[in-house]
Amino acid sequence: MKIVCVYRDERYSPNYVEKDRAILDAVGEKLREKGCQVTFVREAELSGIDADACLSMARSARALQIERESGVWCVNAPEGVALCCRRISLDQLMRAEKVAMPPLQGSNGCWLKRGDSSTETRGDVVFCATEADEQKALAAFRERGISEVVRSAHVEGDVVKFYGVGDGQLFRCYYPSDDGISKFGDECRNGSSHHYAFDERQLKEEVCRLARAVGVQVYGGDCVVRADGSFAIIDFNDWPSFSRCREEAATAIASLIIHLSPISSKVNSKSVNSKYKNVNIQGDASGIV
Repeated sequence: MKIVCVYRDERYSPNYVEKDRAILDAVGEKLREKGCQVTFVREAELSGIDADACLSMARSARALQIERESGVWCVNAPEGVALCCRRISLDQLMRAEKVAMPPLQGSNGCWLKRGDSSTETRGDVVFCATEADEQKALAAFRERGISEVVRSAHVEGDVVKFYGVGDGQLFRCYYPSDDGISKFGDECRNGSSHHYAFDERQLKEEVCRLARAVGVQVYGGDCVVRADGSFAIIDFNDWPSFSRCREEAATAIASLIIHLSPISSKVNSKSVNSKYKNVNIQGDASGIV
């Protein structure tokens, strides 16, 4: 089988360029061991796809359009990636699907995220302790030309990072405060983990349900586990670095590709929630300011 692997552009990997590259390299090596012909290309250099399958960490509109037009089966599907990247649309889907997530309002401050793209710089996700902080942050977004912002209440509890492949073939959870691995250190807002007891199986089911609704098969994110064991998913992304379980994840992803490769690209695109699959830079959603 001939497979093209697309590296993520550096602007979409803030502080994680090497780790994002490492997971794709690891998957490629696993596939070569299985007899696949694997080539790699940078996202900015992608001009067409001549292969049986495409493993893509790309996020730019240009690259996703090339993937769509190629008709080649892609993991992740470009429609699902576009939905993950457009935070307003993702927030809208999560609330429509009644995913366990933070409320819009709360008494412990709030978080603002740029709504038109995935995180590219530290300033794309901002904590606001007061209303004055929120207005200042909104003004800063506007100065950068960002008019769409997603708002959610701050949730107190343990920050838990999760990684997933397929419909739960791999699902792992970790506490960022235990190992200190972080892109921007935002997890420190919740302090050291108390390791509150929670139902990991329930979290897995909820995350897998969200992944199916979005239409991605390689995914990750963060949630906050409250003292009572309930949780709220605060972030969800296409193809994370799997830095805490890279070897295990690479094996799972390679196995996924081998077993699902006969499926046509039509199946891949149909997995995306039809209400949200045609994501572009237009539209609005609940939770935006």
